Amino acid sequence: MTRSALTSRPKQSLRTRRWLSLTTAVAVLAVVLVLSLALGARGVEFSQIWQALFAPEVGNNDQLVIRELRLPRTIVGLLAGLALGVAGAVMQGVTRNPLADPGLLGVNAGASLAVVFAISVLSITNPTGYIWFAFAGAAIAASIVYAIGSLGREGATPVKLVLAGTAVTAGISSLISLVLISDTDTLNTFRFWSVGSLASRDLEAVRIVIAFVIGGLILAGLSGRMLNLVALGDDLARGLGQRVYVARAIAAAAVVLLCGSATALAGPIVFVGLVVPHIVRPFTGPDYRWIIAVSAIVGPSLLLIADIVGRLIVSPSELEAGLVVAIIGAPVMIALVRRVKLAGL
Repeated sequence: MTRSALTSRPKQSLRTRRWLSLTTAVAVLAVVLVLSLALGARGVEFSQIWQALFAPEVGNNDQLVIRELRLPRTIVGLLAGLALGVAGAVMQGVTRNPLADPGLLGVNAGASLAVVFAISVLSITNPTGYIWFAFAGAAIAASIVYAIGSLGREGATPVKLVLAGTAVTAGISSLISLVLISDTDTLNTFRFWSVGSLASRDLEAVRIVIAFVIGGLILAGLSGRMLNLVALGDDLARGLGQRVYVARAIAAAAVVLLCGSATALAGPIVFVGLVVPHIVRPFTGPDYRWIIAVSAIVGPSLLLIADIVGRLIVSPSELEAGLVVAIIGAPVMIALVRRVKLAGL
């Protein structure tokens, strides 16, 4: 057997595994979307789903539940999960940190501070009314973090971004706590948004942020090849002709758009951006073009599964998706920390 045949076989195997993982992820997401429409405190027959979406019957309560309640939250979960999954993959690539989470850029903290401002100062209590405030707060906080991390001759290095994000998040969290402990009404309203939920969201919120999600996905797609070079190290990436600061700027813009949109839609949901790339990477290998593509499908599946579990586990009440994801993500986070620590020994 020739050497070229031996080297082509692993490449074919990896390519097959990537396409198989992508196809499987799409199939799982399709099943999860159907389950999200069918399952809940009120059971709905699967046969009702198609009719409710394309040929609704007047006066049918099951179809009304699907159209008015479950369809909006399913679309919100699909969009938010997609945004968080892709943002997590990009974030881990641009910082070269396997424990990086989209919240590392101060996105969740900035969005939370803006929502607190909207509630306490402007008396806005409708979740749809938080959209622009949450998005603006996320974008401003992430921009501040990137600006601070870019100071100095070397620009925005991974370590500087992490330190800047941690410092800004700590400062913003202190401001939020200061407001909440002095304003009980704001605390009572804010806490329902802060846990992260797909309920009580409507399609108007989706219409507002869809353009930002699309823009973020385009930038993330463009950053895939650049992240592959950045993963080799700044010096080697520059030697191969990559402008590292351009790569980081594009990746950071993608994270801001995606995380800002997801946080505005569903609140500050944690762990999705952290966990999804680690689920995907064993099947796709280190190529960020594939990691981003498959993460865009696995992210919605994870978030919607958490939402379904939250509806069923304490039925007829429900547990917010953000809490369920945190319960799932905490053990994964511990395992990742242990693995990274052991790898560094």
